Amino acid sequence: MTTQPKARPVYIAALQREIASLVHGWRADETLPVRQIHLYWNDHAIVACAGMGADRARLAVQAAMALGPVSELVSVGWAGACIHRLHVGDIVHADIVIDAQTGERFFPFRHRSPTEGLEILVTAAAPAGVAEKERLGVSYYASAVDMEAAAVARLALAHGLPFQAIKAISDDASFEMPDMAGFSTSDGQFREAAFGLYVALRPRLWSPVASMARGSKLAAQRLQSEIKAHIEQHRKSKP
Repeated sequence: MTTQPKARPVYIAALQREIASLVHGWRADETLPVRQIHLYWNDHAIVACAGMGADRARLAVQAAMALGPVSELVSVGWAGACIHRLHVGDIVHADIVIDAQTGERFFPFRHRSPTEGLEILVTAAAPAGVAEKERLGVSYYASAVDMEAAAVARLALAHGLPFQAIKAISDDASFEMPDMAGFSTSDGQFREAAFGLYVALRPRLWSPVASMARGSKLAAQRLQSEIKAHIEQHRKSKP
C-alpha cells in the first residue's frame, strides 16, 4: 500500500542568493539548472527559483508543482520600499498584490491582526528607481514593489491554491538603484561578474553598490528566517 505524500508549501523566489542559506542541505534537482531553474525540497517544503520576472516565476511554479501535492504557493524574495515607513530588512506580508501592467488585484490568504496596517505589494515589469517607487506609493498606496508576486498569485488562483507573498525590503524608498538593465539576461538571470567589472571602472557607483549589497544581504537573512518560521508554522498545523 503506497502512502500519499503530504501536501507541502511551495516558495517561489527569483534568485538563488535570496534563499541560499535556507536550502543548504536540502535535496536538489541536478538537471534543471541547465535551464536556470533551481529546485530544492525536503519533507516539509519546496523552494524554486528560476530568475527575475513573471515568465521565470511561472517556470519555477511549474517545476515545483511537479514534485507532488502542494498546500499553498508563496512568493518570496526581495522588494523595494515605496514608503518611508519601511526600512532595509523589514518583512512585508502582503494583504493585496496588484499587477501594475494589468491592474489585476489578488488577495493573499493570511491572518492579520486588527492593529496591523494594510500592506499592498505592486508587481512591476522592471526594477523601480526612486521616482517609480514614489509613483507606485501614490498611485496604488503601495508599501513595496517586486517583479514576480502577481504571476505566482495568478497561478495559485488558477490551481485553486492559497497564496501568500512574503517580501524582505532590500532598498528603501529613497535609495536610487544603479542602472542594471543591461545586465539582465533573457532567462531572468543577473550577470554579476559583468556588473562587477562595470562598477569597478566607475568610482561614483562604488558607494551605492556597496550599500545595495549590504541591504540585499540583510534582506536575505531576514527573509530566510521568516520562511523558516512559516514552514514550521505549517508543519505544526498539519496532522
